[in-house]
Amino acid sequence: MSQSAKVEIYYWPTCPFCVKARALLDSKAVEYTGHDITGDDVARAKMIERTGGSKSVPQIFINDQLIGGCDDLYALDNQGKLEGLLNG
Repeated sequence: MSQSAKVEIYYWPTCPFCVKARALLDSKAVEYTGHDITGDDVARAKMIERTGGSKSVPQIFINDQLIGGCDDLYALDNQGKLEGLLNG
């Protein structure tokens, strides 16, 4: 997939929803920056700030816009809207 979007995901490696969200991005060959918040208080605080207080993971951003979590990412994909966001 040719993508122009900046994609970021805040995650815990052992979280099943995080694994599922990253698997969807990987299956589409999406390049993304992963922020493992395990033991990283700075990254966790940044995530909470960027999400307006959400402490759940994963938290996914496309072009600095909060997409939400795993279910939100899959919903966008099922609606055919994810490709458009990734391609700009």
